[in-house]
Amino acid sequence: MKASDILVKALENEGVEYIFGLPGEENLDLIESLRASRIKLIVTRHEQAAGFMAATYGRLTGKAGVCLSTLGPGATNLVTAAAYAQLGGMPMIMITGQKPIRKSKQGHFQIVNVVDMMRPLAKLSKQIVGAGSIASTVREAFRVAEDERPGAVHLELPEDVAAEPAESASLLPVYRVRRPAAEEKAVLAAVELIKKARQPLILVGAGANRKLISKILRELIDKTGIPFFTTQMGKGVIDERHPLYLGTAALTSGDYLHCAVDAADLIINVGHDVIEKPPFIMRPEGQAVIHINFSNAHVDEVYFPQWEVIGDIGNALWQIKERLEPAAHWDFSYFKRVKTELDARIASGAQDERSPLIPQRIVSDIRRIMPAEGILTLGPPNWCTRTGR
Repeated sequence: MKASDILVKALENEGVEYIFGLPGEENLDLIESLRASRIKLIVTRHEQAAGFMAATYGRLTGKAGVCLSTLGPGATNLVTAAAYAQLGGMPMIMITGQKPIRKSKQGHFQIVNVVDMMRPLAKLSKQIVGAGSIASTVREAFRVAEDERPGAVHLELPEDVAAEPAESASLLPVYRVRRPAAEEKAVLAAVELIKKARQPLILVGAGANRKLISKILRELIDKTGIPFFTTQMGKGVIDERHPLYLGTAALTSGDYLHCAVDAADLIINVGHDVIEKPPFIMRPEGQAVIHINFSNAHVDEVYFPQWEVIGDIGNALWQIKERLEPAAHWDFSYFKRVKTELDARIASGAQDERSPLIPQRIVSDIRRIMPAEGILTLGPPNWCTRTGR
């Protein structure tokens, strides 16, 4: 047995199903160890694509995706994907090769300090220095990548370390860590603010796009009847065919949805993430905001919530749901009118025959042919904004 065999067993222990990447001289031992593994290697044409695939796998499953590259230019090709995962809160493990660290006949050929290069772009970046530390290093890498807020982790495996003989290593158990629950007094204060509001509105942000949150958030909305809207990265947490869904924030001047947002006197912001464009602009004289998230708000000139409920989002929403009943004085009539107008505007272009095709027609046709579980990928930002709405 050699060190690369232990690394593969540690990855299997974490439940890894796929590794995306490219083989090269410096990771051949790891590739050979994968040959006898149940893990499937998906070979890509470019390391950046492998990184994007691993990050997106992490976003969709909640489990860290894994990508692989060789040293030097192969590793630097993962930089954009690392930033993508880190900014988007997507758990991902990057494994890069490196020249032998104890003795090398190739001098500094293609050697880049990848560990230091990745540090600003990852939650953790470290070199594996021996077979004996692999089990604990891999366990820590996955824990860090998947902990809130999820992101990228980088591990470097030098060629001589991968090939060194090793004894069978005891793998560490994988266990789920429960996040701290929201403090009861904070929850009670939030409930009182919602009860006193006249036109509360729920915003679903990127941080809500996690396992277990969707179900409890849907229950809260169904019980209270409070309408909701989403950010672009909050899309999909709740089915947009829900009758209380208003739309997706785009910060476009004159947008119908923002008429509803401006009319709200309280926004219940679930999973706000500063990496997204602000879904609304706070003003000192404007509506109140409750920040519900795993971590405290990042306060700036456009976001300064009046109250925060910090802890596991799912648990916080459950506590609020159990204590909150619909209030007789809540008035959602204006929100419903905005939604009717918005739907009519979108529908008005659904059969438009003009050429070139207008966005409403394209989106309508795509909706008609895509399955309910389909995933649409987009390129230029303008199309993301138009289609997201």
